Amino acid sequence: MSAAARSLLYRTLDPDEAKSLATKHLARRDDGELYLQYSLSEAFGFDDGRLKTADYNNSSGFGLRGVSGETTAFAHANEISAAAIDRAAATLRLLDPAKGAASAPPPRTNQSMYDGADPLSAIPFADKVRLCAEIDAAARARDPRVEQVSVSLAASWSVIDIVRADGFVASDIRPLVRLNISIVAKQGDRRETGTHGTGGRYLYDRLFEPATWNRGIDMALAQALVNLESVPAPAGEMQVVCGPGWPGVLLHEAIGHGLEGDFNRKGTSAFSGRIGERVAAPGVTVVDEGAIEGRRGSLTIDDEGTPTGRTVLIENGILKGYLQDRLNARLMGMRPTGNGRRESFAHAPMPRMTNTFMLGGTDDPAELVTRVKDGIYAKSFGGGQVDITSGKFVFSCTEAYRIRGGKIAEPVKGATLIGDGPSVLTRVTGIGNDLALDEGIGVCGKAGQSVPAGVGQPTLLVDGLTVGGTAT
Repeated sequence: MSAAARSLLYRTLDPDEAKSLATKHLARRDDGELYLQYSLSEAFGFDDGRLKTADYNNSSGFGLRGVSGETTAFAHANEISAAAIDRAAATLRLLDPAKGAASAPPPRTNQSMYDGADPLSAIPFADKVRLCAEIDAAARARDPRVEQVSVSLAASWSVIDIVRADGFVASDIRPLVRLNISIVAKQGDRRETGTHGTGGRYLYDRLFEPATWNRGIDMALAQALVNLESVPAPAGEMQVVCGPGWPGVLLHEAIGHGLEGDFNRKGTSAFSGRIGERVAAPGVTVVDEGAIEGRRGSLTIDDEGTPTGRTVLIENGILKGYLQDRLNARLMGMRPTGNGRRESFAHAPMPRMTNTFMLGGTDDPAELVTRVKDGIYAKSFGGGQVDITSGKFVFSCTEAYRIRGGKIAEPVKGATLIGDGPSVLTRVTGIGNDLALDEGIGVCGKAGQSVPAGVGQPTLLVDGLTVGGTAT
């Protein structure tokens, strides 16, 4: 990390003083850290041919966490100073003193995924507004049926230091950008919407490339026009083919949260105590990988200082492990996996996914469709609801098609997929060779915290999923 970037954390506090404060307040705890953060963020909303919103935020602060046994004490403030940290430390007095040796610090890493560049200041304000206007104009010129265009452009940049009582200090820089395009198309009295988003942990440059945003327009428009031709979706239990990439959000929600360490330590997950058991069909391998350069869910280190990497969760259908932060790993006798994440300095870390996806198989995606006499091809998902304890889910499709006689037929509207994660995994009967990760738009929510996350999968054939539809 550049000295200039790191200095933003220490404008009113000396780095050596931060170490001393961490030692002073955390030395008698099993674990914990002083988490310092400086962040910038901005967002532009362009709608109906004009700039509607432009937000900018600059914040800094710290979170002080102490852990004794299973108990966590946490306090935070948006002022990085010795006095504020001393005041926050009063919360830690509620903890019992550690009975054994303190937890060892995280391992060090030579990995440094992002440099000191800040995406917000690299491009002038006027150029960002001009890009939104250019996308709006280009989208309207594509097709006379385009009635409305909405463009959103956003970026954030965060600098963090993690300081422990044992003298361990880890630093990270985290850029993040995102572009979303939404198009409403009208045909007669009917209006339908298509959307496309892209982004990741890099600078604005990629989003400003004409090839990037023109592709976004094409994808959003194509979805809107397809939906104009859609008919009510059927209902009932049937075979479902899920497309590659973003449909992996179903995997993320339906089973990903159930593989996080806290739920399994407490015995509230459908996967609790099942390591070594078959939980999915043969060929199903699910991993979480936080060190893929540029991906939305990627981090050099997690928010406890543990380097990210690849964690195999399910291998060839067998449950191999869970996603762990330091607290749950220690209590379960396992190793941290680099999945201790927090929304900001104002939140305590917990086990969270980074980029979670199913590996590709050997099946030809087109051939998987030919196996379905009557079913649904789900190309893209929108919102959904999931019960983490049971894995039961309901997901709505934003683009889906009927499959008839082994061929993709008419588009359908109003299709929802209903099931539960553990059962879905056992019903996978075909795994395509076309693994794809999402475009970089995922946001994962848990316990009131939101963090960027990535998903992915190959084309999947699932037998016996319940489809909720509106066809009569």
